[in-house]
Amino acid sequence: MASLDWSECPDVESIPGKVSGAWVLKGTRMPVSAIFENLEAGANIDDIMEWFDGLNREQVKAVIEFAARSLDRTPQYAPVP
Repeated sequence: MASLDWSECPDVESIPGKVSGAWVLKGTRMPVSAIFENLEAGANIDDIMEWFDGLNREQVKAVIEFAARSLDRTPQYAPVP
């Protein structure tokens, strides 16, 4: 499975030295991976908003929607020699 190109998502950023360069919600220290780890564990957006101060609900939703839309893209395969 190909990884997502988070550089195409305007709601996240990766800054060297900030959270070890991980992709985070723009203007926060919240790693994108933490959103999906919490969702996988059964949390919902309301839970995440309660547990992590300073988050913007629209940013969280935009990241989830970006990941979902990325699944709809046709995969790019390497040419077969």
